[in-house]
Amino acid sequence: MRIKILITIVLSGIILSGCSEKTKLPPKGELELKINDVAEQYVRLVLEIGIYKPDYVDAYYGPKEWEPVNTSNNQVDSNVIASLTGKVDDLLNKLEALGEYQATELETLRYRFLYKQLLSVKGMISIIAGSEFSFDMEAKILYDAEPPQYSPEHFQNILDKIDEMLPGEGKLSKRLDDFRKQFIIPEEKLDTVFNAAINECRNRTSKYIKLPEGESFKIEYVNDKPWGAYNWYKGKCFSIIQVNTDLPVYMDRAVDLAAHEGYPGHHIYNTLLEEKLTKYKGWIEFSVYPLFSPISLIAEGSANFGIEMAFPKNSRMKFEKKVLFPLANLDSSKVELYYKVLELTDKLSYAGNEAARNYLDGNWDKDETLNYMVNFSLRSKERAIKSLEFIEKYRSYVINYNLGKDIVKDYIERNGGIAEYPERRWQLFEELLSTPQTPSGLME
Repeated sequence: MRIKILITIVLSGIILSGCSEKTKLPPKGELELKINDVAEQYVRLVLEIGIYKPDYVDAYYGPKEWEPVNTSNNQVDSNVIASLTGKVDDLLNKLEALGEYQATELETLRYRFLYKQLLSVKGMISIIAGSEFSFDMEAKILYDAEPPQYSPEHFQNILDKIDEMLPGEGKLSKRLDDFRKQFIIPEEKLDTVFNAAINECRNRTSKYIKLPEGESFKIEYVNDKPWGAYNWYKGKCFSIIQVNTDLPVYMDRAVDLAAHEGYPGHHIYNTLLEEKLTKYKGWIEFSVYPLFSPISLIAEGSANFGIEMAFPKNSRMKFEKKVLFPLANLDSSKVELYYKVLELTDKLSYAGNEAARNYLDGNWDKDETLNYMVNFSLRSKERAIKSLEFIEKYRSYVINYNLGKDIVKDYIERNGGIAEYPERRWQLFEELLSTPQTPSGLME
């Protein structure tokens, strides 16, 4: 088939080689050699942009000699922008010139992945140069997706249902916050509970995905961060998982974070990309992770859907009630009501996107945005402030969690991976994690 910028069905059968340094690569054809050249220059370009954009390079485990020297003289000026723009345009032109080559389905996926990543890189260069985009345009440029919009009435219908579950006086956000306080994991029990959750997530994931020998992680507890948790992938199947303890951690967050950051979330996603694509296929573009790019929507979306993959239906509640609640010395008598409330509050997640859109587009000031999050996302004032810190730092990145999950879930279920067929569901999930994918491609 000729290369086209469209999605195709993901392929099975890529051999997982384990975390060894030596992997036999298949022979390279002319097309692969040309794309490999573009891929190497793409990696070098992403690393160069990382000098001028803090947090842009989230992970890198390619050749050390490719890393540019970051000095105090690395200032953004018109010459820097012209150089970066010229490089990304050259790479896009080189990809366009490969459009008439015969390609396998997997090569076509790779081609499209590089193309969409480079379009995002071009957008980031414009942002570094001072261009300002609306929330929706920025999301489209950087993440290859168009976030939906919801009216206050949409969220009010959900709020009314939660209000019925938690009757009482005062603001609903305060009543919810008071209700959730009885499910806070004691600080001295947090490590025990989190390790139990991540071990269970690993066991459930390993039943369907063969984990490479030697894969591992380290847990750290940190403070003064705008996020709740973070996976720092270091290569060679190793991650550092950091959990932010600025605010109390609720019981449901233990499994959320364990699955999202670990199994089958970020740790497994990065491990499979490294093993199946960077090492086995020799596709160097997967040795670098530009945070503000389409790969993040796939990463965050699959990590959030991974929670549901590991704990379908009521199995999560049963596990937490039987194992985690006793470890935390918490009363589990109200766990059923707790999860009914959480199921509804999860449907309010897009209210956070509306807050980000209006704040970043200049429609609301800080107080208006915080009030909206308190009233429509049902966050406490403290958590609303923390969420706003995230929005100010990461901007339209917020779409990757909810829209990303919806895109991944829809793709898997649309292709037969419904909960009633777990084998098919996990097969599609693993293929999605270990092949080049793009958000717009998954939606076709």
